[in-house]
Amino acid sequence: SLSRRDVGGVILECIFRCYDQGVAFCYRLPRQGPSGAIHIDEELTEFAFENNHAAWCVYSAQGKYALKTIDTMGRGVERPLTLKTEKGRYIAIAEAGLVDYARMKLRQHETRPHAIVSDLSGDVIVSLPAVSPWRVILLGQSPGELLENNDLISNLNAPNAIEDCSWIRPGKVIREVTLTTQGGKACVDFAVEHQLQYVEFDAGWYGAENSEASDARTVTLDPARSPGPLDLPEVIRYARERDIGILLYVNRRALERQLDELLPLYRDWGIKGLKYGFVSVGTQKATTWLHEAIRKAADHQLMVDVHDEYRPTGYSRTYPNFMTQEGIGGDETAPSNEQTLTILFTRMLAGAGDNTLCYYDDRVIRNASHAYQLAKAVCFYSPWQFLYWYDRPPGSPRRKGGAGGQKGVIGNEPELEFYDHVPTVWDDTKVMHGAIGDYAVLARRSGEDWFVGCMNSGEPRTLSVPFHFLPEGKIYVAHVYSDDPSVKTRTHVRIDRYRVDSGTVFETSMTAQGGQAIRLVPAGLEETYPFYGQ
Repeated sequence: SLSRRDVGGVILECIFRCYDQGVAFCYRLPRQGPSGAIHIDEELTEFAFENNHAAWCVYSAQGKYALKTIDTMGRGVERPLTLKTEKGRYIAIAEAGLVDYARMKLRQHETRPHAIVSDLSGDVIVSLPAVSPWRVILLGQSPGELLENNDLISNLNAPNAIEDCSWIRPGKVIREVTLTTQGGKACVDFAVEHQLQYVEFDAGWYGAENSEASDARTVTLDPARSPGPLDLPEVIRYARERDIGILLYVNRRALERQLDELLPLYRDWGIKGLKYGFVSVGTQKATTWLHEAIRKAADHQLMVDVHDEYRPTGYSRTYPNFMTQEGIGGDETAPSNEQTLTILFTRMLAGAGDNTLCYYDDRVIRNASHAYQLAKAVCFYSPWQFLYWYDRPPGSPRRKGGAGGQKGVIGNEPELEFYDHVPTVWDDTKVMHGAIGDYAVLARRSGEDWFVGCMNSGEPRTLSVPFHFLPEGKIYVAHVYSDDPSVKTRTHVRIDRYRVDSGTVFETSMTAQGGQAIRLVPAGLEETYPFYGQ
């Protein structure tokens, strides 16, 4: 640490940590002065560079990224901010350990070229001694190395504070879009059949989410979203008997008024977790309230997904009931493939992202392909992975439901087996290829199984993917899911199966807006698929 006293007589300590992945520093204000508190109205942390590096900028957490430079980025830029140097190396400026402080955004320096300055979202009042969040500089030879190194952000947070974590369970989620008993039970049955773990009821189950009159202690449908009927206790009972958890959405208007009543009530109902909607972000007050709401949820053994503008800074390490968060231009916003492949190497450096994955919705065809959507479940990390966002199982009502009248019905296409098997948490991650906005190939391991996601944008592309991460001397079966317009299904996904080993070099061929997904599992003695390439 480096201590100094400024002209006003305030002692400020700068604490530095250096890692293989990057550098982090924070400010510590020791106890001093008669009041025991201090008011911070501005922070002028400066990141000065020799050159005017390329910068992938976004100005709201769910906005569209634009490629600019340090000297044209303006102000209000979200973190993490990914930069590319003239020598082809990559840097990301990020924040870690934001719990009870104002959020840091970034801006270009007003007078000094090639310099970036911290830009707090409001002033801060702290009791002394006090420590700021960490300011982080991630380093990588490639965009993929930045992504592989992003555990640094998590590790800068305090260790796990929950003694018994046995009730915390990651998994896959389907949203119930009709807000009906019939739809709820159909989703539970679908979850059992397709190895999902949760069913979520979104906005409208307790009334209009933006109305102060809506009472989140009651099941009172918003008639603008669904005519019902919804017997939520019956759906919870039905789900519990089948080991499926029920999750509920609650808007911040109800949370801010009723949180201390809602949490014990929902635990009594048998709810497993909550999705906090449209939370306030940025200011010290909003930041402090939200993290306290996550801690309070843990006290009642409730998991949490925070939606809308919040971006993570690693608090899931301290409170692992904090499963995921939005703060991402996910499938709800119908991003182009270029945007999605920019988000992967910018926003996703911060941590898990609830990408609200679509499959049968029309926006998949407008922007990408179905094999590309399968690959997203590997490339975009989220311990709660929401699948089939605008879709409903065949047993759900067909009339207008709680998701804006979307009528996509899930089919029985063979490639859904990939979603059935894909995990949501991983033991290892390797970024095999990556170019911001253009393409990515990620391989992730869960136990003995490996999953590979290949995503593309711009032009048809073939990339070599060596399977050297497989155990030497062990045969695996590769289940390969590719786009193929000749396949006579709605989704046009072809499935090929091969035997492979650690010496296999797989050639992934992708259409201009397409992708490929691969599941690698140890081969059984009875499996006689051909060796790849023979």
